[in-house]
Amino acid sequence: MNENILLIEDDEALAQLVQLLLERAGYSVRAANNGEAGLEIARAHLPDLVLLDILMPDMDGWHVYEALRRITDAPVLFLTALGDEHNITYGLGLGADDYIVKPFGYKELVTRVKASLSRVRRARGEQTIFQTGNLWVNLDTHEVKIDNRMVNLTPTEFQLLSALIQDSGRTVNHDTLLRRVWGPEYSNRRDYLKLYIWYLRQKIEEDPRRPVRIVSERGQGYRLLIEPQEAEG
Repeated sequence: MNENILLIEDDEALAQLVQLLLERAGYSVRAANNGEAGLEIARAHLPDLVLLDILMPDMDGWHVYEALRRITDAPVLFLTALGDEHNITYGLGLGADDYIVKPFGYKELVTRVKASLSRVRRARGEQTIFQTGNLWVNLDTHEVKIDNRMVNLTPTEFQLLSALIQDSGRTVNHDTLLRRVWGPEYSNRRDYLKLYIWYLRQKIEEDPRRPVRIVSERGQGYRLLIEPQEAEG
């Protein structure tokens, strides 16, 4: 993905957690614990998306948002405990792309970030394409092709393929894949992962029993090869 996200959040523990979750999802994240610091980062490193708290000392999120709009047109998602209808309406009325109320779930946060960035790419006429060998994947439209032949994946199978694509060429451990696809509450359900890896291999491998695209790293996890190779005996 390589999109750059700016996180402006004064709760240090929450900021560290959000940064970790987004980096695991494949994003580059810069964090600031107050509005002024966030604006300095935005000027120096134009972000692709901003996650912005509202209740911060010195300069609240409303004023930071107005200042950001003089720097960048990147989508802004308010990330706040202010969940009443008045504040939600006000925030969206300012032009924010989304409004996420604390506490929130990991999958919810990543899904909303992905959706906002996808909307921006579509507005620009851009699409996120991944290709290796004869495998072609449109990460925005969820289209998958092998040798220009359409492959129909279920939503969960596509999420699993996307999670492997985020770290293509590198081994992704079991727990990370489970969190990315099913959420942290499924971090110990390796049976789910093994089953859906098998389902996915049946659709994108020539011989699912001798995979050359999604390979197992014993005791570690799975790896999506950048270029298909001969399966080891």
